[in-house]
Amino acid sequence: MKLIMRLIFICQLLFSYSLFAEESDVIKVSVSKTKANTYLFDVTISHNDTGWDHYVNKWDIVDDKGNVLGTRTLYHPHVDEQPFTRSLSGVEIPSKIQSVSVRAHDLVDGYGGRVMTVKLP
Repeated sequence: MKLIMRLIFICQLLFSYSLFAEESDVIKVSVSKTKANTYLFDVTISHNDTGWDHYVNKWDIVDDKGNVLGTRTLYHPHVDEQPFTRSLSGVEIPSKIQSVSVRAHDLVDGYGGRVMTVKLP
């Protein structure tokens, strides 16, 4: 009987864990300069998207003071495409800024997970 109760507990624990997606992690950022003070960002994000109610819906490029310099909006979940990479071009960044951070946002947890900071070329 104890073995059955333990198995039921483990199954419940595993099932409840699968209901919650993890926070959004930025796992790779490539940046290239396209013209003076203008950049192209390729950002790879990992998140356990579960569907329309819980998915990564945007990522931001921010300076060291938290000012948003660019945002890529994502309009649908990427359940079967993990991790995934999306680009944002035409990001104008003042010449005094030498590095930026990229953070991801999902519909349930908001901002969280791994943020990456990159030097601008």
